[in-house]
Amino acid sequence: MKGEKQEIHHTKPIRCIVKLGGAAITCKNELEKINEENLDIVSSQLRQAMMPGWSSSMKVLGMDWSKRHGESEVSGNIEDFVHNANVDSSRFVVVHGAGSFGHFQASKSGVHKGGLDQSLVKAGFVATRISVTTLNLEVVRALAREGIPSIGMSPFSCGWSTKEKNIASADLAVVDKAIDSGFIPVLHGDAVLDKLQGCSILSGDVIIRHLAAHLKPEYVVFLTDVFGVYDRPPTEPNAVLLREIAVGKDGKWSVVKPELQNMDKQVQTTVAAHDTTGGMETKIAEAAMIARLGIDVYIVKAGCRQPQTTH
Repeated sequence: MKGEKQEIHHTKPIRCIVKLGGAAITCKNELEKINEENLDIVSSQLRQAMMPGWSSSMKVLGMDWSKRHGESEVSGNIEDFVHNANVDSSRFVVVHGAGSFGHFQASKSGVHKGGLDQSLVKAGFVATRISVTTLNLEVVRALAREGIPSIGMSPFSCGWSTKEKNIASADLAVVDKAIDSGFIPVLHGDAVLDKLQGCSILSGDVIIRHLAAHLKPEYVVFLTDVFGVYDRPPTEPNAVLLREIAVGKDGKWSVVKPELQNMDKQVQTTVAAHDTTGGMETKIAEAAMIARLGIDVYIVKAGCRQPQTTH
């Protein structure tokens, strides 16, 4: 999606905010199961994008020095850091969705509807946060194994809250400090407190829009489980990939490429029954709001070597 460019000045510009879609990095139909192949591919690709000074002849310096499940030794070699030159990384921020983590717990307990005075909702709030922070740790570890200095940041723990499901407060100073210190913040969709209904679910897509308005990155990339935005669910026959969407200052958007026969037809989307964050419909809306800021947005299938995209 292309927005009209605005004059933005940064002494140290943020290159990109990347959204790892929950459906792309987890097996969404299997409770709390990570798509390890996709996550490993994406992590490797992000290393190459974040570290322009890195070459294939250089050794990847892993930063996950903890034991992995089923292994007897730590995965990283600390001595490697003594004998190898440091490779600076570009200024990125990563946000990931929950996928098969968190949505089940939130939908079964009604966390997204609020009501912390109810024991089921309170228990579901705790269970949801256990689930999404578990995934966050695994994403951070996957990035760290690729030598990316990633730091997990949970919105609830960083003081993010909502009011009627819109962001009411967010301590972005923590994110800024991490970036200035050379780290890659890794945020995620989370259960947070809500000023009116007690609690709510803050989606990764909403987090990205808020970060984009604050950080003014060069561009934003959504990595999903499909090639981009289609005119209807991509599983339906004759679904058309929308390659370029233009967004005006008034927030209205139109398809630039390809030319569709019925331009007035609304894009049709589907949302899984357990998805408490709105699915692709929310993603399109948030992407359009980011494009209004003058920031180009790309929606790409995760794990592809030469991906097709919606821009």
